[in-house]
Amino acid sequence: MSYYVYMLKSKGPKSVTYIGYTNNINKRLALHNSGKGAKFTRGRTWKLIYKEFFKSKSKAISREYYIKKNRSVRNRIKNRYL
Repeated sequence: MSYYVYMLKSKGPKSVTYIGYTNNINKRLALHNSGKGAKFTRGRTWKLIYKEFFKSKSKAISREYYIKKNRSVRNRIKNRYL
């Protein structure tokens, strides 16, 4: 099975980003936009701005954690893809 680490950007005047992992990126984005995703993402409309592919769940989780904890990496990704 394949997994993805992804970054979403909210639409609107106060845009924020969200990092997550999933095995079905389209389904997960639809869940976030329907209000059934992570608690942080509810009430916003989201756009996928970045994704990385991994062959194992553990590697995807490790990468997600690394991006979430390392602000310079997160900002580099945001600046490159926005």
